[in-house]
Amino acid sequence: MADLLRRFGPGLSAVFMVLVAGWLIGMVLAPNLTMIDFSLRPNLPPAAAGGPDDHYGFGNFLFFLNEPIHRQIFLKTIWASGLVTFVTLVVCYPLAFWLAQAARGNSATAVMLMLVIPFWINEVLRTLAWFILFAYRGPLNELLMTIGLVDAPVRWFGNGTVIAGMVYAYILFMLFPIYNGIESLARDQIDAARDLGASVWRIHWRVVIPHARASIATGCVFTFMLAAGSYVAPALLAAPGSRWFTEIIYNWFFEGGDWNRGAAYALILLVLCLVVVFAALKAFRVSLAEVTK
Repeated sequence: MADLLRRFGPGLSAVFMVLVAGWLIGMVLAPNLTMIDFSLRPNLPPAAAGGPDDHYGFGNFLFFLNEPIHRQIFLKTIWASGLVTFVTLVVCYPLAFWLAQAARGNSATAVMLMLVIPFWINEVLRTLAWFILFAYRGPLNELLMTIGLVDAPVRWFGNGTVIAGMVYAYILFMLFPIYNGIESLARDQIDAARDLGASVWRIHWRVVIPHARASIATGCVFTFMLAAGSYVAPALLAAPGSRWFTEIIYNWFFEGGDWNRGAAYALILLVLCLVVVFAALKAFRVSLAEVTK
């Protein structure tokens, strides 16, 4: 606050504070308080609102606990989101290191453009592109049959295609934080470790990863939260009958018309995501302040 006053003066600082407070209240606090209010009340017709049956309780949450299929889908969503995060980290870390420490000249710019330009397109359209790629008569099956690896088209849609689509959809949210963290590492430290006889694995484990630890945690948090809350990729790329927890929430709101139960399910997902995020930060030994820098 003192730094803000020193840089912009009391007038402009007050404007910034009002705008931030308005955004937090209107876009964060109010929707979540409304969701909590809805989740604790039963789904009643408008005529019964405010009547004797309109009272706070945990019925919507108990319904989730007593529904084994929904619990199973919920746990599958959390597990699959963790897998998406891990695969995205494995894909992005070497690429981020190469861009930050090894790429020279126009090669880094060209790779960055190839990564960023597809994201100028809407996420739905990018996911539809994956849908076409994995289609029964899509390019992937045509290629595999042409080179003789399969005799008939393969039905690809399932958990693997959902994970592949999500890794692609959220790759930049993992790549850029790690890239920023590794780029700030002085190359002299890597050269010194190599001159002292450290192997490639040991250089990364003892020098690069500790330096970029906060950035890696940031990328993992972003990716996990986006994957757990994703709707488009599971809806388009999952196998028939396979569901993501966000699809159940969507169905409660827009097909079942039960906003109260949908709000309870959304709150459950939000709380567990926060638990997983804070557990990940503890595992990385990174504070929330380091992630938000």
